[in-house]
Amino acid sequence: MTEDISSLATALHAARHFEQAAFTTLRTLLRMAGQALEDSRFAGRGALLRGVVHLRPADTYSRLMALEREAMETPSPEEAALSLANEPQTALLASASAWRAVVEHGCAVSIDVGLGTLLPHQASARGLSKSFPGGSFTSESQQRLLSRQATHVCVLPLRLPGGRIEGMIALEASCMAALGQEFIWLGVGPRLQLAVDLAAPFLMGLPPRPGAMLETDEYLPVVGSSMASLMAVLRVFAQQEETLLISGPTGAGKSRLARWCHERSPRQQRRFESLDLMMIPEELQMAELFGWRKGAFTGAVRDNPGCLARAEGGTLFIDEIDKLSLKAQAGLLRVLEERAYRTLGDAGSEQRANVRFIIGTNANLLESVRKGTFREDLYYRINVLPVRLPPLDERRDEIGPWSRYMLTRHHREKRSEGEARLAPEAERWLEQGSWPGNLRQLDNLIRRAYTLALVEQGSTTSELVLREAHIRQALAYEGGEKASPLVEALSQAARAFVREAQRRRAPLDIDLAESLRGFVLAEAVLQVGRDEAFRLLGRESLVKSRNHQKALKQELKKAEALCLELGQSVPPALVQAGGGEPS
Repeated sequence: MTEDISSLATALHAARHFEQAAFTTLRTLLRMAGQALEDSRFAGRGALLRGVVHLRPADTYSRLMALEREAMETPSPEEAALSLANEPQTALLASASAWRAVVEHGCAVSIDVGLGTLLPHQASARGLSKSFPGGSFTSESQQRLLSRQATHVCVLPLRLPGGRIEGMIALEASCMAALGQEFIWLGVGPRLQLAVDLAAPFLMGLPPRPGAMLETDEYLPVVGSSMASLMAVLRVFAQQEETLLISGPTGAGKSRLARWCHERSPRQQRRFESLDLMMIPEELQMAELFGWRKGAFTGAVRDNPGCLARAEGGTLFIDEIDKLSLKAQAGLLRVLEERAYRTLGDAGSEQRANVRFIIGTNANLLESVRKGTFREDLYYRINVLPVRLPPLDERRDEIGPWSRYMLTRHHREKRSEGEARLAPEAERWLEQGSWPGNLRQLDNLIRRAYTLALVEQGSTTSELVLREAHIRQALAYEGGEKASPLVEALSQAARAFVREAQRRRAPLDIDLAESLRGFVLAEAVLQVGRDEAFRLLGRESLVKSRNHQKALKQELKKAEALCLELGQSVPPALVQAGGGEPS
């Protein structure tokens, strides 16, 4: 074991990307578990099958990678990572109940697939497992695991320093001789968890491997590098039958992403049906979902099949799920659990629901559960494959390409000849802006600017050019100009600070944000001199009292403290403003 841990530590420190760290970690865990199996009473009667890394910060998937036993001895971890990333069928999913159990108990759990039970590894948690809803898992999960020959699964939490669980690693084994019996997991579990605890900061902190050109199509015509990790996960999720939950702000593109998943699923030849609950009154939600017969209620003048029937064999996307009434929530829960429903006003037999569900929301559903406006059992039924679609402000590399795509699309809708393009300065202006309305706001702005450019340049022009002035004028119609450069720069700095805090293995103290004063003072000192800098920035009283040099030194120390915390060298501007040496 000592040799395994030592080798793992060396390999992790040499890893530069998540895929390398995941490959090394899974290979070590499979070897350790395989040796434990050979040393057990089941030696020669079972085998380790695979391991899967699930990163789920804030309870939403960010990365996913699997390693099959056959690929363990691949000589190059980089080649193995590339191969696995391009074969989403290999990245197999664990039970959603297993994740819930790991988070609830804060420890590893063992799954006996044959019995359909979950057992926490900590003795203090085992008594709770009987009352815990995750003490068993769904028949769908059971059948999925059995279909890939997995009879016993060990799920280990990915814990960061401080104990926060940000993901899990699942190891699958096949041993028919051990069905209904205690397998190797409890015995080897502490050693496996030690290796996982060692690997967790690397798995959570390392960036994904830089990929080749990201694939686009008519359903998702723009994919930036900021979305690369999420798209790799969604390529896997698109192939599954379990419910996919897409959260994200309004206008970010959840419905487009849902359609993209449908087109990459085994159900792509069947219908994609969409139900936006924001547009449906509460009293009609059940009817829209399940359909109705003529005369079922006032206004039902003819039969209506409903969304479930129209999506038969295909995919049903239900957006704004938090708007679903409690009564309709109960009906949807039954569909998800039993795959059966009854059309309103139909006294006949029930209908089967052969659909794949994709759910969208811009709300915090867990908070809605706490408030009593969303059923807890329904929440756990739809929170199987959760992903978060970032707002456009977090996908800034996509703003230019989306703007060009929207302009071209709108031009083709209006005119069949000529060309429309975005002037470089207009694109730069768009990329520097803030987009609280996300893609929807950007699209509306491009359409408005297009009309303004058309009015100015005339319909006979062969080439239509959207300039910065058109964009500014179009935005003015929304009731205001874009944020000032200073406000936007501060917003970008704030986003960078938060991203750094998310990336790190330990919290980033918000007091370090005060370092901005040091950076501002240093810049002012270099531009106008020390005394004038303090006058320029409203601190002339410190100049008069001759305390400004002491104040400058204190502020520069705060800026240097941030650099030290981030492991960065002190910028030359800070050194020069302090007199040539770090203060």
